[in-house]
Amino acid sequence: MSEPPQWQRVIEASVKAVVSIRYSQVAAFDTEGAGMMQASGFVVDAEKGIVLTNRHVTCSGPFLGEAIFHDHEEVEVHAIYRDPVHDFGFLRFDKSKIKYMDVVSIPLAPELAKVGIDIRIVGNDAGEKLSILSGSISRLDRNAPVYADLSYNDFNTFYLQAAASASGGSSGSPVFDINGNAVALQAGGNTSSATDFFLPLDRIKRALEYIRNDEPVPRGTIQTQFLYRPFDETRRLGLSQETESMIRSTFPDEIGMLVAEKVLPKGPGCHFLEEGDVLVSVNGELITKFVPLEDCLDRNVGKEVEIVTERGGERRVFKVTVQDLHSITPDRFVQIGGTQVNQLSYQLARAFCVPVEGVYVSCAVGMFRFDGHGSGYIIKSIDNHPILTLDDFIRVLSDIPDRERIPVVHYRINDIHTTSITIVQMERHWTPFRMAIRNDKTGLWDFTDLAPPIPPKAIVPSTARFLELDKSLGQAKQLFHSMVDVAFRMPQRLDGFPRSRKYGSGLVLDAARGLVVVSRNIVPFAMGDLNITVAHSVIIPGKVVYLHPTHNFTIISYDPAHIGDTPLQSAEISPIEPVQGHRVSLVAFNSNHRPVCVETVITDITSVAIPQNYAPRFRSINFDSITVDTPQAHSCSSGVLADSAGRVQALWLSYMGHRSNTSGSDTEYHLGLSISTILPVLKPLQQGLYPKLRSLNIELAPVLMSKARHMGLSDAWVKRVEAANPARQQIYIVRRTEAGSLSATILKELDLILSINGQVITRIQELDVQYEAESLEMVVLRNKEELTLTVPTEAVDGNGTSRIVWWAGAMLHEPHKAVLQQSKQVPSRVYISLRSYGSPSYMYGMASMMWVTHINGTPTPDLDSFLGAVRQCPDNTYVRVKIMSFEMVPSVLSVKTNMHYWPTSEMTKDDTQESGWRTVEYTPLERVSSSSSVATIAQELDVKNGEEKLIEKLNVLESTKLEQLQSEIAV
Repeated sequence: MSEPPQWQRVIEASVKAVVSIRYSQVAAFDTEGAGMMQASGFVVDAEKGIVLTNRHVTCSGPFLGEAIFHDHEEVEVHAIYRDPVHDFGFLRFDKSKIKYMDVVSIPLAPELAKVGIDIRIVGNDAGEKLSILSGSISRLDRNAPVYADLSYNDFNTFYLQAAASASGGSSGSPVFDINGNAVALQAGGNTSSATDFFLPLDRIKRALEYIRNDEPVPRGTIQTQFLYRPFDETRRLGLSQETESMIRSTFPDEIGMLVAEKVLPKGPGCHFLEEGDVLVSVNGELITKFVPLEDCLDRNVGKEVEIVTERGGERRVFKVTVQDLHSITPDRFVQIGGTQVNQLSYQLARAFCVPVEGVYVSCAVGMFRFDGHGSGYIIKSIDNHPILTLDDFIRVLSDIPDRERIPVVHYRINDIHTTSITIVQMERHWTPFRMAIRNDKTGLWDFTDLAPPIPPKAIVPSTARFLELDKSLGQAKQLFHSMVDVAFRMPQRLDGFPRSRKYGSGLVLDAARGLVVVSRNIVPFAMGDLNITVAHSVIIPGKVVYLHPTHNFTIISYDPAHIGDTPLQSAEISPIEPVQGHRVSLVAFNSNHRPVCVETVITDITSVAIPQNYAPRFRSINFDSITVDTPQAHSCSSGVLADSAGRVQALWLSYMGHRSNTSGSDTEYHLGLSISTILPVLKPLQQGLYPKLRSLNIELAPVLMSKARHMGLSDAWVKRVEAANPARQQIYIVRRTEAGSLSATILKELDLILSINGQVITRIQELDVQYEAESLEMVVLRNKEELTLTVPTEAVDGNGTSRIVWWAGAMLHEPHKAVLQQSKQVPSRVYISLRSYGSPSYMYGMASMMWVTHINGTPTPDLDSFLGAVRQCPDNTYVRVKIMSFEMVPSVLSVKTNMHYWPTSEMTKDDTQESGWRTVEYTPLERVSSSSSVATIAQELDVKNGEEKLIEKLNVLESTKLEQLQSEIAV
């Protein structure tokens, strides 16, 4: 059904002022996390370029956004005001950027909002650029809706109510009457019904006048939340008949009064007001509504006001000083150790009725990611120093050396009865220690570096004793003297790994050299802080030595000098291979870190295939798993299986599996791995050499004879298999080849491997011959035809991912091994591993599991070419990014960069650095003028170490200057 003519005229005239807003909050702050959203707004001052929208759109934290007008012209907007309490804020745009349309303003008419009038909501409902919803105002005096805990909620205002069925994206839309006036601001709704909530425009209209005049908006508070209660409730609270009669005679249409709902401790009103007090007047003016109450407070910031209340029939008169509301609304935050904190806001303190003091952890990750789940942490003390303000926080942390372990006392704001203490490790080597302060003139948050890092203290050797265990545990109990606790904290989640912290146990293989083996599910890559705890007492730093590319183990090391005379021993390796049915001892630590030593039986040894995760991440392949007959094995993620003499036959490890589609949790498997698997890596390390292994880069799976016969296996080969392995008659099929590998050009998936170098392959460990051979002669069965092939191997290293690039908030690196295993082809060596919430990459559609193939039409086959291309792009401009999805579907994205928040940087593994990685941050590239000196260019590029990088820089110079510079360099 079409709109009546008058509504059509209103909508046609107003749509030129309504904008669709695409925005992101680039960092977690106060009640809001980082992320990207869509909303609406409308122009309220076309000359000054002012757009009205919601506070939860302008964001309490750093904001980046664009407004799209009706004719699809796009203009950058920045936040110039967000109310400390109410759900409105203002954005500013440059009117001169709108070329093809006359921008109009919508008048604000709060006085025209009446019950029963027809309204239209015009905005970006459900992500649609223009949506028109209709309804009628049903209420003018609804208390502010409550959306969620630890989230933004409005208070001390009425809301209008209507049934218009608006949804996400309509926030900030104008609510029109039939004459084209904005009578309210769309703010929220009830997801379980068609009810919508509109913010009245009274206080918005007042604030707009201050904004137009470039004046600060005065806001006052006595730190008290009021609710509107009907007279029947206020009577029960003690409102006298005389006062009610006075109110009703003064305001004949009035049906209720304001009642104190929450009075914050230590606030201006805490000594005078109590919950349940009925507000009568302020400065002699009878008050029954929120607008006159706030008007009085806003006009008297810093002054005393006289307040009259009634409590239980008793009239109370007192004076209280009005506090500046902006002074308890945070406008700065601190970043350290991957965590962001800010002063606790009035918004959150009011929700839980706690004092407006303390430091709030707005992003509970990194250094201040405390044990347990959820957010809402408030820090009470650091290293026994009380923390009441953000300045306290900065002062205390400025004096703590890097890597120092310190106690932090904290509690959750929604659980004030439980106080906890966590030992955290100071982190000053991965991320900056800096403060961000809001700048409403530029719309940015300006960063300031805080105290420089203090180097770590020298490690003082410590000695500890191991637990004394009962002799009944037998020889195996001595293995606890060879086991250590391993904790790995990861500043970045490389290679698709889903966690930022992992804990487990490791086995000391060589105490003299400090070599330890641990599950690769505990130490998945080389970037991170590795701590080793000996005898549950002495904590020392560790270092990643070797990451096996296909098996589930990592070799790490420690300095033996750091543990003094602690009797840490090398585990003795058993010469006996584990066999099904043999008795072994499970020696491990359970989930409570208590030792477990139980005799059990090996129930099975078989090749297993860990399920692939949808997003590729390390997955152990080509191994025989060992299972044992004891339920305690499921509660022990790290340990060993030992023979009767207490020698290690196998490692007991946790394996990372796939993520469940139903629960969303990651599956982990606890399995045994023969200790002989690690010997090709361990032996070179014990000789002071780095392991140089080679690999076919294929994944195998076992095939039984019954299936192999139907695939064309001859009787002669069946007999050879039976003779080679009477206990397990099987051969292997090529399950996958690795994309881009040499073997993939010769071997095919579903090839049956019959022999390698003349030996029938019936055991997975027989594939270890690949480690030292440059090529292998293989007999395979393909399509019922036997083929003899010479298959080359390729060198593999144990470094894992050793170089990453950050651009537009996306982490890019070469495709790691799991990607190559799950891909049929590799369109580029530039692979997106993750994206940051609130970043341009997140906002414009870049995602993990994509390859970047072109930047502005320039091919980017590798990271060097990618860096060269993006560094040519000026800041704050759109970049055309051609990507290829994991399903090999190409597309082109437009990504707008913002180097202020998301600079281009590179991290490269470098053992000379304290963290083990070197970080280089690139400034936006500008064309070098003819007066630029060679010394300046060379100095700028010194961090890249190499003539090729210098030539790359020179290539961007004018051709007239290029030859001159190159000749000077040659000289």
